Amino acid sequence: MSLETRESDATSADEVIGQLVAQGRQAMESIADYEQEQVDELVQAVAWAVYEEQNARKISEVAVEETGFGNVEDKVTKKQRKTMGTLNDILGKPSVGIIDVDEERGITEIAKPVGVVGAVVPSTNPGATPANIAMIALKGRNAVVLSPSPSGLGVCELVVESIHEELDKVGAPRDLVQMVPPPVNKEKTYALMEEVDLLQVTGSSNNVAHGQQSGTPNYCVGEGNVVSVVDATADLEAAASRIEKSKTFDYATSCSSDNSAVIVESVYEEMVAALEAEGGYLCNATEREKLEEAMFPEGHGSLSGDVIAKPPKQIAEAAELEAPEAHEAAFFMVEGTGVGPDHPLSGEKLSVVLTLYKAIDFEEALSITSDILDFEGTGHSCGLHTTDEEHVDRIGHEIDVCRLLINQPQCYGNGGNFNNGLNFTLSMGAGTWGGNQLDENLDYTHFLNITTVSEVIEESVPTEEELFGSYHEKYGR
Repeated sequence: MSLETRESDATSADEVIGQLVAQGRQAMESIADYEQEQVDELVQAVAWAVYEEQNARKISEVAVEETGFGNVEDKVTKKQRKTMGTLNDILGKPSVGIIDVDEERGITEIAKPVGVVGAVVPSTNPGATPANIAMIALKGRNAVVLSPSPSGLGVCELVVESIHEELDKVGAPRDLVQMVPPPVNKEKTYALMEEVDLLQVTGSSNNVAHGQQSGTPNYCVGEGNVVSVVDATADLEAAASRIEKSKTFDYATSCSSDNSAVIVESVYEEMVAALEAEGGYLCNATEREKLEEAMFPEGHGSLSGDVIAKPPKQIAEAAELEAPEAHEAAFFMVEGTGVGPDHPLSGEKLSVVLTLYKAIDFEEALSITSDILDFEGTGHSCGLHTTDEEHVDRIGHEIDVCRLLINQPQCYGNGGNFNNGLNFTLSMGAGTWGGNQLDENLDYTHFLNITTVSEVIEESVPTEEELFGSYHEKYGR
């Protein structure tokens, strides 16, 4: 925010937000003439504010302390890795003035800002997400106003303060990056959604729904519930290692963390053993019931805060699991008994709990995967562990998701990785399948308006034969 803004300056949510947006517009005016090099310095400034070791650690410590989600070391890794990856993706890329010229078509593209961006930040990633959004927004010479969750308020304040210190170094106005002042509440968040020029919402389904109904152009993202398929040809030890990494990183705060594994029957027992070797604990039927009751005390949609992004030992205690091995596990496995509202363990769990499904063959594995995603996580992501290229082709055609990762840890790869071609981000669209207009990983190009200049070129008019010849030859005139 402009950290000088105080609640006493205005008496209503609309006035508070109106003032922030006005300050953002004024800040944008001061950088309207920035050249590409200056813009990239802004992005570097924001990146360094959260990448620098002491800042990354302090922000991560406060995040765990305030929200109770995840663990410090993984959050430090996430901030530094995502920041470095995003900076690598966008540094030097054209985003100011003329960004492309196609002389043959007589087309010139000129990039311009979209305006003041409003970003609603989730409690599960209260430090990494605002930094990532600020980087890609400033890349387009936009200003951004962040709306944190109440539990992530102190984290967002630290992020903004760190960014302001770096913006001071490059002589840029602090109001390029602001946040909604405390107390954070729904009234201010919803006012922000309506007042800004472009809206980005990552977080609860309620906030996403309000964002989509705000009337503001938006990139609201869908919920995750990642499914990983393991076929009979997979390298099981490697697949188990990948799934464990994805399931346990930051105690599964990521929407890209594996929630279910659908395993072909012929390798099911061997795959479970491989997962156990990675620290997984397979619950028996009684333990599964106790775990489900602790996680969903009122059924689907009531995920308990006692388990969200918590250490596995704490989950074992919450579920009153008696086996000593359960209290030493890295993550828990439960065998799926069905899919849908009556089977909440088939949905997104945001915890170190993995639901296993046994499929007769690859065809049934695809059917189960589709059912799970239709229930929750439509359009978001899934993965396949295989050495069969025909299976890669088939799942790509049959499963309607925006991201399909082959032989990769989901939460490491879905939001971009140095060993795949996806751009780094913390906001991933689910396409029209998930009710989103965004079907890719959010990046700086989504924060640009493009003026397309068209000049006269040599006329090229097709003949009737060129356009209709094949049709007439087949069907007649």
